Amino acid sequence: MNDLFQGVPWADYVPDLWAAFLSTLSYTVVSFVAAAVIGLVTALARLAKFRPVSAAAQIYTETFKNLPLITELYILYFGLASVGVNLSAFQAGSLGLALFYGAYLSEIFRAGLRGVPKAQREAAYALGLSSGRTLRHVILPQAARIAVPGTSTMMVDLLKGTSLMVAIGGGELMTQGTLIASDTFRALQVYIVIGLIYLALCAPLSRLMLRLERRMHAGDALSPSRRRVCGLIRQVRQDGTALYASSRS
Repeated sequence: MNDLFQGVPWADYVPDLWAAFLSTLSYTVVSFVAAAVIGLVTALARLAKFRPVSAAAQIYTETFKNLPLITELYILYFGLASVGVNLSAFQAGSLGLALFYGAYLSEIFRAGLRGVPKAQREAAYALGLSSGRTLRHVILPQAARIAVPGTSTMMVDLLKGTSLMVAIGGGELMTQGTLIASDTFRALQVYIVIGLIYLALCAPLSRLMLRLERRMHAGDALSPSRRRVCGLIRQVRQDGTALYASSRS
């Protein structure tokens, strides 16, 4: 293990590595929040009854699911610059990650929304809830429990995907590692250390999301408002079951 630190003056690079570490976190947070919003909107659009909206959402999903992320980054950073649209590395990288992972999250969210029984919606309407309240208080909380495992996987994958920002000089950990390797000619040592930093980031995040998943599936209320929502869901489920039984009789 000591060989990893021989020949590389790590103390000289601590400020640069710290800045790269913060940059990696910035890419992850901004991109994931944007991807989650894009994914939810796209999932709802895919389920819309208005055909042009669902078709447009499907085209977006299929396009970005089957387009390599590195290609998106080159188009956004180098391609747009050739026609006069100049994005910074952070803007291009965050947008590329958001569009790429938003397509995958839309499929995860759509599966979660479809996993909620139709009787739940009908029971909510029977209780006098509006479409917005039904979606917010009945459908989305149940869909979230279904979508958490896939969403957590995408979050960790997005964090690792920030390493591709090296292709556009994004200033994150992999870019900084490449600069240090070129300065010291110790590529093996440098990239092993960079890999360990990514591992130190991803492993706790995976454990945290697994804990969240277990809590949600165990039915633990996360807050007073969450407890009220859970109570509403239980009422809707009971009414939905009764409604289904009466329709069968």
